[in-house]
Amino acid sequence: MEQIYNFSAGPAVLPQPVLKQVQEELLSYKGSGMSVMELSHRSEWFEEILAGAEVLLRELMGIPDNYKVLFLQGGASLQFTMVPLNLAHSKKAAFVNTGSWSQKAIQEAQKLTEAVVVASSEDQNFHYIPEILEVPKDASYLHITTNNTIEGTAFFDIPQSEIPLVADMSSNILSNDYRVEDFGLIYAGAQKNIGPAGLTIVIVREDLIGQVPDLPVMLDYAVQAKNHSLYNTPPTFAIYVAKLVLEWIKSEGGVTEMERRNREKAALLYTYLDQSKIF
Repeated sequence: MEQIYNFSAGPAVLPQPVLKQVQEELLSYKGSGMSVMELSHRSEWFEEILAGAEVLLRELMGIPDNYKVLFLQGGASLQFTMVPLNLAHSKKAAFVNTGSWSQKAIQEAQKLTEAVVVASSEDQNFHYIPEILEVPKDASYLHITTNNTIEGTAFFDIPQSEIPLVADMSSNILSNDYRVEDFGLIYAGAQKNIGPAGLTIVIVREDLIGQVPDLPVMLDYAVQAKNHSLYNTPPTFAIYVAKLVLEWIKSEGGVTEMERRNREKAALLYTYLDQSKIF
C-alpha cells in the first residue's frame, strides 16, 4: 500500500500503530464477537472504553478533580452556542477576535447575549495576537481561540483573567502544554489531534455548570455531566479511537513530547521559508 503525506487540518492523520490496532480489533473487540461500532453504549465493554479515555485525558493534561470531562457531539461549532447558553446568564461575554473561528463564535454568541470584542487583530488581517488591555468585570467569560489554523497564529502565553477563560482549543489540544487551571472551560473538536470526526471534548470547571435552569437537555453541560456523557448514544467508535490515540501519546512521552516535536517540525518549515527567495 502506498502511504501518502496527509497535511489536512482535519480529519487529520492518525498514528499508524493506532490504525493497525483498530484494524486488528475491528471485527471482534476483545473477544466480544462484535465490532466496537456494534457495541451497546451501555455495555461493560464501552463503559470501560469511555472511563479509560477520561482517565488518560486527565493524566495527559493534568486535569484537576473539580473539572468535568465531557465527550459530546456537534463539533466545536456547536460549542459556539453551548458556551453562552450555559455560562452567559444574560450577562455580556468578552471575546478576543483572532480570525475566522473567533468570528463564528462571536456571531453565535450575539444571538444569545451581548458579545464584546475586547481585542482584535482584524486591522492587520489577523496576522498577530492582539494585546488585551481591559476586560469588563461584569462579563461572564473571556473567550479565546488558542490556535488559528487559517491565519497561522497561536496563544503561547495564556491571558490571566479575573473572569472565567474559555478556549476553543480544537487545533492544538494535546500539542501545546497548557495548564488546565488557567481556564474555566476548554472545548475541542477531536478530528485534528485526537481521533475521527464526530467527537467533541469539553473540559469544564464544576462551578460553571448547572447555573441556568430549563436548558434544552442536549445543550446542558450539567445534564451531560450527570449522565457521564451517556444521556444519549455518544459517538462510540470515535471515542474508542480517541482512547487509542491517548494511549499512544502517553507511550510516546506525553504532551510535553508532542509539543517538542511540533516545535521542531515548525522550525524546519519556517527556517526554510525564511531562507527562501520565493516566499
